[in-house]
This record gives sequence, C-alpha cells and structure tokens, in this order.
Amino acid sequence: MFSDPKLGAVVFFVRDLGRTEAFYRDVLGLAVRRMGEPPEQILLSDLGPMTLVFIPGDEPRGRSPIPVFNVGSDDIARIVDLLTERGVEIVAPLQHAPDGGLTADFLDPDGHVLSVYKAPAEPA
Repeated sequence: MFSDPKLGAVVFFVRDLGRTEAFYRDVLGLAVRRMGEPPEQILLSDLGPMTLVFIPGDEPRGRSPIPVFNVGSDDIARIVDLLTERGVEIVAPLQHAPDGGLTADFLDPDGHVLSVYKAPAEPA
C-alpha cells in the first residue's frame, strides 16, 4: 500500500491562532507563516521535510501525537531552563530516554504535549 512512506505533517487544532503563532515563533524560535484568509486561515511551520499545521478549531486537546524536536545542542538542560524562564509548563522533566539520550516534555498554549530530545553521544 505505502511503498516509501514519510511523515509530511503533524496537524494541531488550536483555540487561538495568534497565541499559537506567538508561542511557536517567540518562545520556540520557529519560523511560522499564515496561509489563507480568515476565518479559514491556518498557520504553518516548515521543519525540513515535515510541516507543523495549526488549524483553528475545537478538537479536544490531548488527541494529537507528540512531536519531538531533535536538538543538536549539547546543553539540552539549558533549553529546558529557557522554556521554564519563558513561562512554558514542563510536564516531564529532563530524563534519560530509553536509547540513552535525554528528553523532556512541555505544553504549548493549547495543552498539546511537545518534546525536546538530544541523542546519546556517539562512542569515541
């Protein structure tokens, strides 16, 4: 059925497009762009081969997958500290992932769980 599947987008239903735009742009530092005209306007953030799509709507929160942002920074603890300083709710503190990397989970303004992840160091 799927010969070479690749994830192309993750869709979130959000209550306030402006608040969502500010969070992903100003707090997380992602480039975002609006598409369409109100009231059908949506928000997009292109992340390489994948796009985050934000659609205004009343979909119950917690039904979305958990997007994981792979971070290249060796100081993932500093990233988590910066999120906290910016008022972001951390719901799973920095901890070891099953593969030996580090991970932490946090919430966006609509209560969607997001995660940051740092892969384990390559053996020397």
